[in-house]
Amino acid sequence: MPELRPYIPSDADMIATWAGDEVSFRKWCADRYDRYPITPEDINAWYGKASETGWFFPYTMTEDGIPVGHMIMRYPFEDGSTVRMGLIIVDPSHRGQGLGKQMMELAKKEARERFGAKTASLGVFANNKPALGCYLSVGFTEIPAEEEEFFHIFGEDWLSIELECRL
Repeated sequence: MPELRPYIPSDADMIATWAGDEVSFRKWCADRYDRYPITPEDINAWYGKASETGWFFPYTMTEDGIPVGHMIMRYPFEDGSTVRMGLIIVDPSHRGQGLGKQMMELAKKEARERFGAKTASLGVFANNKPALGCYLSVGFTEIPAEEEEFFHIFGEDWLSIELECRL
């Protein structure tokens, strides 16, 4: 049975490998980092700084003690009623087994029980059909946008949408 545990620095090696195997992640991060690939040292340096803020919570999903997925939760608003989820990635060798959906269910429970959040939000690219389907299947719904927001990344237009879920 998969479980969610707090991130530990030794998880960075696997996360960097998973991100390197993920085409959409490479496209997403290429305009946000000076270089690619992202290294374990990059991950730990950034997580170390962000974790000191008290609003940033990285998690690793394990199955029988072996890391199979990773995600981040953070508070986007001062009142703490909403948890923002992001950087949700599953080990490519474990895809197609429903682990993304299980990770989202565990994250919703953690956000509600540990942080007292009433709402979860996340952004997703409409182009990423598997991720969008996963989020919709666990209760997220699209927030009507005032206007469509496109990101031009590596020669493609990616439509960004926001999703929200009551916890």
